Amino acid sequence: MNIPKDNSKLNKARSLRKEMTPQERHLWYDFLRHYPVKIYKQRIIGPYIVDFYCASAKLVIEIDGSQHYEKEGQQHDARRTAYLEGLGLTVLRYSNADVNVRFRAVCESIDNFIQGVSR
Repeated sequence: MNIPKDNSKLNKARSLRKEMTPQERHLWYDFLRHYPVKIYKQRIIGPYIVDFYCASAKLVIEIDGSQHYEKEGQQHDARRTAYLEGLGLTVLRYSNADVNVRFRAVCESIDNFIQGVSR
């Protein structure tokens, strides 16, 4: 399936790549960047920019800050997840606290998902 891309968001995506949150930076530089399967950071999918995207596993990885736990943030995330799942993608969400406190478990969860898809 061809993943849609809103090129009008290209400058925003580039900006987000340069200004990752500490948790996104930690996950990227300490795990995803050298993962044996290609993973993209701040990838445009349709009208959204996702934190990380693995095309071969049809996987979106989101790192959620506190705004994602407010009512408006939860509603936005529900619409976003429904859209992405409608494209046949799986969305794995982790909180900033997960990355800060349970980094190894987050990495194992991502690895287990990708390895499970490739079997």
